[in-house]
Amino acid sequence: MTADVREQLLRAALLVYARFGTRGATTRRIAEEAGVNEVTLFRHFGSKDALIAEALTWGATQGLWKSLPDEPVDPARELYEFSRLHHQGLTEARALIRTCMSEFAEQPAATRVACDGPARIAADLERYLERLRATGLAVGTWDPRSAAAMLMGTLFADAMGREFMPEHYTQSEAEAVQQYVSLFVRAIGCSTHSAASADVA
Repeated sequence: MTADVREQLLRAALLVYARFGTRGATTRRIAEEAGVNEVTLFRHFGSKDALIAEALTWGATQGLWKSLPDEPVDPARELYEFSRLHHQGLTEARALIRTCMSEFAEQPAATRVACDGPARIAADLERYLERLRATGLAVGTWDPRSAAAMLMGTLFADAMGREFMPEHYTQSEAEAVQQYVSLFVRAIGCSTHSAASADVA
């Protein structure tokens, strides 16, 4: 039961923080969202700041993410599945992401904690790209870190900007991710056969 209560509080803290930011995320609001009293909140976490910090750390591990294989076989399909789930996770977390970004000047530590998850995902993608080139499935002199940043930045821009600029993002999310991956695998020198397999339903 204790673990359940802690998770309720962590989820509630993320929801309230995303809506109201650090100042508006009062212990009363968080406790009400979790369906517990404030005494329970303090017994588990000690303070609001400790709860929000732990919630952001916990939240960074909860997003949708498909690990890339140690032995690549079909880069386009593997990158598409990775990108589809990462984009979905970004879309679901965009309110929280926007709050973290808007509070960076006042709460830089909180924003950096929230970036731990994406940083691990980027590192996984970078290592995968290195493996692609080492096995000859991708060619060229491109930098794996820059290539990973390009793909992740594109997915991030789509997930965060789609609501604000619907006239710019006219394709469905699934179609857009397919296009991004198709362009990406060509840019890193994957074979035509592999690139074609990105066009999945």
